[in-house]
Parts: sequence; structure tokens; C-alpha cells
Amino acid sequence: MAPPPKVLMVAEKPSIALSIASALSGGRMSTRRGSTDVHEFDGTFQGSHVQYKVTSVIGHVFSVDFPPKYQDWAVTDPLDLFRAPILKSESNPRAHIRRHLSQEARGCGHLVLWLDCDREGENICFEVMECTGFHGKEAGRKVHCARFSSVTEKDILKALDNLVEPNRDESLAVDARQEIDLKVGVAFTRFQTGYFQGKYGNLDSRVISYGPCQTPTLGFCVQRYLQITAFKPEKFWVLHPYLSKGGCELQLDWDRNKLFDYDVAVMFQKLVMEDGTLEVTHISSKEESKSRPQGLNTVNMLKVASSAHGYGPQMTMQLAERLYTQGFISYPHTESTAYPASFDFKSTLGAQLHNPTWGGYEDMAFINRNRELMQVIILPLLQCVQQLRIC
Repeated sequence: MAPPPKVLMVAEKPSIALSIASALSGGRMSTRRGSTDVHEFDGTFQGSHVQYKVTSVIGHVFSVDFPPKYQDWAVTDPLDLFRAPILKSESNPRAHIRRHLSQEARGCGHLVLWLDCDREGENICFEVMECTGFHGKEAGRKVHCARFSSVTEKDILKALDNLVEPNRDESLAVDARQEIDLKVGVAFTRFQTGYFQGKYGNLDSRVISYGPCQTPTLGFCVQRYLQITAFKPEKFWVLHPYLSKGGCELQLDWDRNKLFDYDVAVMFQKLVMEDGTLEVTHISSKEESKSRPQGLNTVNMLKVASSAHGYGPQMTMQLAERLYTQGFISYPHTESTAYPASFDFKSTLGAQLHNPTWGGYEDMAFINRNRELMQVIILPLLQCVQQLRIC
């Protein structure tokens, strides 16, 4: 009897590979060591009995650099770097990811890519395809891409049933960005390092790096710092009269706003207190309402973590990545504030109905009527919901 066909699955991180293998195998799998772990088990793929192999990369397989002839700063004009060719080489040669993927792909008829659902993930898809020898067009060898936003069993199974093709255009966009970052970054780094040599003693022995993002950001920081250091605080005084009638208190705004002379401010205070008569020149009214909390995309998540907990961006993203890989939240790298069309509001929020602390806030009829109003994309998943209920 012929052995079953083999399906190779590649995730972006070892922890994601383990979650995928555990969900698809029901925990019944064998694991062997390699450059990254390989999890093996039997299962069903597109209606056929197959043998699965699930492994991973560790981020980008390749990085870009200039050929050796352009590495010498002394003989290479920074302007020449913009016309120079670039080379791709293995990002972490000691990990032997390229060799690992090539070996694991032997004899496999399908390649299923479980990379992050963004441009960088698409680019890694094509890096993996290059390493495995899958190009998407060969007879009997097909490439599939899984679209998922969390590593829960439900989302993994749904992604496996709705596989798509990798997006070459998004991958090429990342190739272009990498080349621009390399050429602009290296050319300007070499130029400004040489330019500042001899001008400031403490910079002579250092590389003054330039980055398309870091340098403009540094400019904003310096500009703000100069504004703060140049600011000279000056004392001022303001009158805050109050009216009280029928148990209601109303604060009045003074038309003069601020006074920078203490004696003059005291004079006006005495005039008001002694006379007791004020002229109301304008009345305005407005209605205020507290809007619902906005959903979390990556930028909002970083702001909330900073203001509420004092966490820096690096720590916040490390914690978010850890929660994501453990199945507690959905994918934390996102610019969207909208739920995916497939999100199951009823099941997720219904799990909260019997919580003694916040269960009374949930109204499933309201949820169903106002589905389009819910605007969050980085959200807690069922695993987290269950643990919160226990706590």
C-alpha cells in the first residue's frame, strides 16, 4: 500500500507551528528536533488522507545587502550605492533555516503557509517557497496560504477550509521597501558619518546611522526638546467667580482670562467681592456625551499601554506577541479598527452573560441589532474569556 501524500505546513514562529499542529492533530502528534521543531501526524486535507509535517521559520529567511565591492567606505561614493545591485543572503546562517525547509519539503505535494497576514508575512511566504522549491505552478505541487487572525482551534480549522494563493504583489512591495531602506540608510549613514568627522570630538569614532523612520522621528524629538528647554514659565492669576442658587453652583469664565500682575488681580478680586455685581456678557450651552471606547489597533494599543500602565512600545509589543502566540488575543499588528466579517459576536459575548461582575452589561438582542457599531480588532479570545470568568 502506497504511503499517504505529504503536506508541509510552515508557520512564522515555532510557537505558532505548535499551536497549529496541536489544533489539527487534537494533540496526537510526534515531534522531532530540527533547525526548528517538526510536528508530524496523520489527518485529512481537501478530502484526502495525508501525512502532515508542521514546522516554522523564525521571521524573515533572507536579508538584503550590497556585494563585497561596495562594502569599503573609503573607495565607494555614497551616491553609487543608489545604482548598485543588491544581494539576498540568509538572515541567520547559523540557524540553517534554508536547508531545513529544503529537506522537509522533499516528497511533499502541498505547501501550506501560515505566515502573518500582512505584507511582511506575504514576503516570507515567497521566501519559504524559494527554499522549498515550490513555485505554485508545478503539476502535483501546490502552494496554499492560510488567512487567520488568531491561533484558536476554531480559527485554525476555518483557515484550513478557506485556503488562498499567496499575494505576489504584496511581496514585491516588501522587496521594494527593503531595497529602498538599504540604499537610503547605508548611503546617508556613510555620508553623514564622514561629514561630521573632525567637527565634534565625541563623534569621531562613531557611526552616525540614518534611517528613513528613525531620523525624522529624531527630528521631531529634538524639535520638541528645544521647545521645552526654551520655554520660560511665567506666573499668572485668574479670577474664578461662582454663582450659587437653589443648591446649584455655576462657575463663570472671566473675559480677561489671565493677569500677569498679582496686585492688579487682587484689586479685581476685591472689586468683585465688595460690589457683588457682575455683568453677564454671553451665555452658551452645549450637550456632552461619552462615546463608546474605540477599538484597538496597534497604535491605539500602544497609547493605552503607555498612558494606563507606563509601558514602552517595545515591552507592549513583546507582551502582545506573547498573548497572541498563546491564543489569548488576536493578531496585534493591525491598522484596522473593524471586526472581520466572519467574527462570531454572539458566541464570544454570550460567554460573558453569566459573569457575576460584568455579565449584566451584555444584551444579546442589542448586540445583534448593533453589530455594525462594534469597532475593535485586537480583541480577547475565548480562552481568555474562560480564564477571566474563573478569576
